[in-house]
Amino acid sequence: MKEHLRELVQQALMDLRRERQWAIPDDYAFAIDRTRHKEHGDFACNVALLLAKPLGRSPVEIAQAIVETLLPSRHVAQVAVAKPGFINFRMSNSCLHGVVRQVLEMRDEYGTGERDSVESIIVEFLSANPTGPLHVGHGRGAAYGDSLCALLAARGASVHREYYVNDHGRQVDILAVSVWLRYLELVGVAVPFPERGYKGEYVYDIARELKRVVGDDLRRSVFEINADLPTDGADEAGEKHIDALIVRTRQLLGEAYLRLYGAGLEAIVSDIREDLTAFGVQFDRWYYESSLAEHGRITQAIERLRVAGHIRVGDDGAHWFATSTLGDEKDRVVIRSNGQPTYFASDIAYLLDKFERGFDRAIYVLAADHHGYVARLRAAARGLAIADDRLEILLV
Repeated sequence: MKEHLRELVQQALMDLRRERQWAIPDDYAFAIDRTRHKEHGDFACNVALLLAKPLGRSPVEIAQAIVETLLPSRHVAQVAVAKPGFINFRMSNSCLHGVVRQVLEMRDEYGTGERDSVESIIVEFLSANPTGPLHVGHGRGAAYGDSLCALLAARGASVHREYYVNDHGRQVDILAVSVWLRYLELVGVAVPFPERGYKGEYVYDIARELKRVVGDDLRRSVFEINADLPTDGADEAGEKHIDALIVRTRQLLGEAYLRLYGAGLEAIVSDIREDLTAFGVQFDRWYYESSLAEHGRITQAIERLRVAGHIRVGDDGAHWFATSTLGDEKDRVVIRSNGQPTYFASDIAYLLDKFERGFDRAIYVLAADHHGYVARLRAAARGLAIADDRLEILLV
């Protein structure tokens, strides 16, 4: 309907230019939008308001001239001029009924775009940390991201839905320790639970399943666990305590720590998958952060930035990415002084990997509390020579 009205208005402009010698450019840009109030009809056009200054005439005069010049259409029941110069269209019942008929006939194909030139778009959304169940806020992000993908696909794009699993890092270590301590409770070893541990009932559920599988194999004594650990508490004391407890758990369990780590991680990911399936959201790929390091992606990304002149090394050996020269508020560490990559380094590698897989455009759907991350992500794209219009970051 909007395209039909646009053609009618454009034809009227051409006729006015010829008949009245009005200096109207070819293909003059204007908008046709839904009216806010039903009494104003179905659609409104702003072309007369836009032409008032270049033509030196009042918007109402121009609008009236356009209305008088419009060709008759069986799809339009009424046309009226409304101050300060809008042209309001009321569509005929036969036109509206025709749209309903078309929707019923085409069903899911209605509104879909042509696929003559397919744009490939990767949309990463939700990507909740695998340290606990989804909550209502995650549901909002899932609904938004999945709806966006459906709309893009309907417009003819080739859409790839991806969930980024943050399976490599301190938070998953804290989950592993939390599961182990609850497991120890179940096998009769009472260890004080840390302030920074995950306290939800779901941790007990994972611990019960772990006990069913391994029995008492992961049992250790309270003395072994607590010997010389920093005192637990709020703020910094709690952080030091949980970090020391992670190290102690790794030492005491050895190779079995990987089993513990995987038990917590996969239980949460499985739970998230089930919830999303029930919610009607499916992903084409679950991309694990750990695979970036395994395949050398992080090293490759940092090297590309270094070759481009964006990396400097500090006195302590840390590698800094000069994001402040690319739109960020300050430079960011990508390799710590101990040689370990930061979370941001993984994010840079993941961004590069998306485009190396051949996608034309990447869309990130982030929670609103990630607003501070937008500038550094855009800086990463610029450092990797990725054009601004190929990256879109949405906050919901």
